[in-house]
Amino acid sequence: MSSERDHWEDLADHLGSAYLRYSFTKGTEQEVGFLVDELELEPGMRVLDVGCGPGRHAHALGRRGIEVHGVDISERFIEIARVDAPAGVTFERADARGLSSRFDGEFDAVISLCQGAFGVNGDRNPAAPVRAFDFDSVIFGNLARALRVGGRLALSAFSAYFQVRHIEAMGSSFDAARGVNHERTTIKDESGADAEVDLWTTCFTPRELRLLAWTNELDPLAVWSVSPGAYSRTAPTVESEEFLLVARRFQGPPWGPEAFGPA
Repeated sequence: MSSERDHWEDLADHLGSAYLRYSFTKGTEQEVGFLVDELELEPGMRVLDVGCGPGRHAHALGRRGIEVHGVDISERFIEIARVDAPAGVTFERADARGLSSRFDGEFDAVISLCQGAFGVNGDRNPAAPVRAFDFDSVIFGNLARALRVGGRLALSAFSAYFQVRHIEAMGSSFDAARGVNHERTTIKDESGADAEVDLWTTCFTPRELRLLAWTNELDPLAVWSVSPGAYSRTAPTVESEEFLLVARRFQGPPWGPEAFGPA
């Protein structure tokens, strides 16, 4: 990957620990409780948290006796995450786009939540040609490779349906060719100082998430409608702000010839 500084690092530097004051971070315990059930996690299992931010999910999992390794592109967030980290919870600065096969088959589960890595790498130049692949697909492949066979993935993504239905009310713009939503917003630092920033977020449909799973040797077990602090087994709707994909890594096709009927 290029050594050029990513704009998300600048955002994280400005936010610092103020990130944890935002309302969407207050439902961590509920979210982790749901994930422990969905991912069938038990004490001693190993989880990779990609785009871990200041480490709120990793800390909560660690308090349940689960070993977690968190990675994030922001050194500032990693510094915050390391403070008072539970035993068995570690962090490092790493770019999710460059993980490749580094963690091949090492983890019982992989999580990527709250657009910490997946969904924030869309092409920000509307004049550029639409590419045959993008960094989100690269990141997804890296997440899948980190799972052992039978291991589970939990990944959240913004809903393309919701963004299009509410685009005027949200005051954003949506690039239909790329599925990328653009908004300009204000973020506060630890002292309360404001900064105006641009956010580009790639949005997905449940079908796209399932297809990403299948093409990366994952069996998509479910796609749920979720919102911060309200993770549940709720079917997707066009009014869902976010979707949560739960998938399991398989080795070879998870079906037999009979799945396709007579030859």
